[in-house]
Amino acid sequence: MIVANGTLLLAAVRNETSTIPIVFVVVADPIGQGFVSSFAHPGGNITGFTSFEFAIGAKWLELLKEIVPELGRVAFIFNPEAGPFAEKFVQSIEPLAHSLGVRLTVTPIRDAGEIDRALVAASGQPKGGLIVSPDAFTNANRHLIISLAARYRLPAIYAIRFLAADGGLLSYGPEFYETWRRAPSYVDKILKGASPADLPIQQPTKFELVINLKTAKALGLTIPPQLLDRADELIE
Repeated sequence: MIVANGTLLLAAVRNETSTIPIVFVVVADPIGQGFVSSFAHPGGNITGFTSFEFAIGAKWLELLKEIVPELGRVAFIFNPEAGPFAEKFVQSIEPLAHSLGVRLTVTPIRDAGEIDRALVAASGQPKGGLIVSPDAFTNANRHLIISLAARYRLPAIYAIRFLAADGGLLSYGPEFYETWRRAPSYVDKILKGASPADLPIQQPTKFELVINLKTAKALGLTIPPQLLDRADELIE
């Protein structure tokens, strides 16, 4: 039995075995990446819990626009290797960006230099903002991304709570602790004889909005009262 956290780790263990049962957590696109056949009937030796519905991309832009009404441009940054699914978030963001009159720029980042250049370019545009795609690379480099966003006074939204806790402006996404709490039920079923092929892929059920008020103040932003009321957590 193997429990795999994230797309990169799942890809690595999938390449090593087609027989040992694997339960994954925090994997955004298991079908698109070829890990399973379908959500209802995964097939093979892999099943688990997805991390995102790609329609959430539009919600990120909606929230950023709500905090920064004058938002005119937004950069979406992602790592192609760690987040090959990023285009599906973009497909969700693009229609809303068009309807709101927001210009969207999609920028791949692979190292610290490219992160810096991407944020410099985004901050160099009037009324700019930033959406950070959730993947292992952006998570590992979150302190750099957050510090550069602060330096360049760039309002940014993230997908995972701990990025807001670490100083990001706000985050909206699944409650990952809840996903990890659900995973042992599949481990138990498989150890008792169930086949991963017959256990449906489960999607997140709880989402949380976290706003860092200290960062908002540093950026000179006033959070709308209605958004404060909807927040699951306010960091001061």
